[in-house]
Amino acid sequence: MAEHYKPFKYMPWEMSLEERFQEYHPPYSEREAVLESNRCLYCHDAPCMVACPTTIDIPTFIRKISTGNVKGSAKTILESNLMGASCSRVCPVEVLCEGACVLQHDHKPITIGRLQRYAMDYANERNIDFFKKGEPNGFKVAVIGAGPAGLSCAGELAKRGFDVTVLEKREWGGGLDTYGIVVFREPVEVSLKEVTMIEKLGVEFKFNVEVGKDVTFEDLVKQYDSIFVSVGLGAVPEMSIPGEELQGVYDGLAFIEETKIMPLKDIKYGNRVCVIGAGNTGIDCATIARRLGSERVSIIYRRSEAEMPAYHFEYQFAMNEGVSFMFLTQPVEVVGENGQVKALKCIRMDLGQPDASGRRSPVEVAGSEFEIPCDMVIKAIGQKKLTPITDKLGEFGVKLIKGYIEVDNATNRTHHPKIYAGGDCIRSKGEASTVMAVEDGKIAANGIHVALCGEKAHKVPALTSKM
Repeated sequence: MAEHYKPFKYMPWEMSLEERFQEYHPPYSEREAVLESNRCLYCHDAPCMVACPTTIDIPTFIRKISTGNVKGSAKTILESNLMGASCSRVCPVEVLCEGACVLQHDHKPITIGRLQRYAMDYANERNIDFFKKGEPNGFKVAVIGAGPAGLSCAGELAKRGFDVTVLEKREWGGGLDTYGIVVFREPVEVSLKEVTMIEKLGVEFKFNVEVGKDVTFEDLVKQYDSIFVSVGLGAVPEMSIPGEELQGVYDGLAFIEETKIMPLKDIKYGNRVCVIGAGNTGIDCATIARRLGSERVSIIYRRSEAEMPAYHFEYQFAMNEGVSFMFLTQPVEVVGENGQVKALKCIRMDLGQPDASGRRSPVEVAGSEFEIPCDMVIKAIGQKKLTPITDKLGEFGVKLIKGYIEVDNATNRTHHPKIYAGGDCIRSKGEASTVMAVEDGKIAANGIHVALCGEKAHKVPALTSKM
């Protein structure tokens, strides 16, 4: 956690809502950025670069900051990761680049994420355009979904001269970066700025267009030379327990979304809140409730601390915010009164043998039921797979793994020669994150380029300026 950040638990309640939801990592000043960049050892075989899924040349972009070439630093980042501004804020750097820093053990690791943000903010505030659309090659590609995977793929293809059309069912692009990441981690303006950057490359965006409803897969396969599917996942699934329909039970992603698109004063929250699920979404929901003003927020998780899917630093962050955790606890009923949530009925759990995920299975303790008084329940237990889309893709020979789209790891192509996929919809194993989605888009763009143009990977894109 950044040394400048004061956990909300210790912040005065007199702070305005807007102040509570400001980005919790303050931006570096020029002096701070130069001092921090000068700490870097510029390792020859930099482990931080190896740990970055998009293989950003981290030592080079840091050195350019130290020498005052911030524009060149931003260019270095964007050459490997077009979503560099979002990733600088939402990447789990503690377990990626910063976690691999050689200074990790004896000193403090270089704050790579904040330095990346410094360079990206510098370029964005000055509206610097680094790339332009490549010489037209005559091929057309449709991208389904304007999340980080779709944007990355669209941008990389546009730089190579493809005509790209992005179809997005929502009003804005950016996917979860826009709608599903709490505002004090990433303001909505940051992700929308990246959408604008991709649009400037000549990519056409069609918003409020849902594939399967407003346009068919059959038409897309006929009209385009390749298709990249980056539809993400769906809403939080049902818990299938009594009382789930009561007033005061919320979808976790919808709750987070309200912080991005609504005035904070209009967001409803409870005084006593139970969040079900101990993943990173659950952490976000709990900290939002605390910052809105909830007196008591508890995260309910059926396994132990050792099995929780949230990163450990996120767990510490939530505890510093005043969130409590109830492990080995399984909700069995939402108790209501006059149609409103009154309590969450739970049962104690023990851990048995490992299940298919490798984690020990929770087993109910007979006769251990109890109730937690609350007036709001937030579900954060994962996301539904988009079966209407994946079932339709099955008609084209696309295969699935556990409901996720199966792709060739080298190209992200499915079993259909024209259809590629990336992002959360292919993540049958491993961590789903913005940075992984960006890399998926890069891999698919390169695969499409080679398949259609027969050229080598990573063709040098056209630049608007040289640094």
